[in-house]
Amino acid sequence: MNKSLNCYRLLVDVAKAMPGLIARFPRGEGYLIDQLKRALASAILNLAEGNGRFSNKERNRFFNISLGSINEVISAIEISNAYGYITYEYSQILINNLRYSYNMIRKLRKF
Repeated sequence: MNKSLNCYRLLVDVAKAMPGLIARFPRGEGYLIDQLKRALASAILNLAEGNGRFSNKERNRFFNISLGSINEVISAIEISNAYGYITYEYSQILINNLRYSYNMIRKLRKF
C-alpha cells in the first residue's frame, strides 16, 4: 500500500503544478490543455481505482490504464516544450516525476 500511496502523491504533485503549467499556454491551445488535464486525471483516478480492486486481473487492468495515461501526459508535456510553452528544464522535472510514478506502478502489478 505504501508504494501505491507514493505513486498517488507524486501524480497529485504533478496535478498541483498544472495551473502554473497551463498558465504559460497562449490562447487557442485549449485542446492541448484539456487533453493534458484529462490524461492526468485518468492516471490518478485509475491508480486509485486499481488500488481498491482485489482481483489481480482487475487491479492490473486499472494500473495499465493509468500507465497509458501517464505516457499521454508525458507526450503532452513534451509537445508543450516543443511548442515553446514551457522550458526544457521545467518539462524534465515533471516528466521525471511521471516516469518515477510509472515505474512504481509497474512494480505494483501482480501476475
